[in-house]
Amino acid sequence: MALITDFTRLQKEQNRVHGVVECGYTVFDVGGARYLQLDTYGSLERQILGKVSQSIQLNAESAAQLKALIEKTFPELA
Repeated sequence: MALITDFTRLQKEQNRVHGVVECGYTVFDVGGARYLQLDTYGSLERQILGKVSQSIQLNAESAAQLKALIEKTFPELA
């Protein structure tokens, strides 16, 4: 699990589209702060189906950064 606090743009030599997976989300509060957690569950070929593969958490500040990145990348959504 990882709490994202900042985003850094990378320039990669090669990029590819990954396989489709399910993503669940949870919203919760701790110590007066709100968090958004995204959990991915891996592919259908995964050995243990339904097991969380990756979890990322965003706080208000990192969610605002991600919102700005999404609007910059997909201006039609702004």
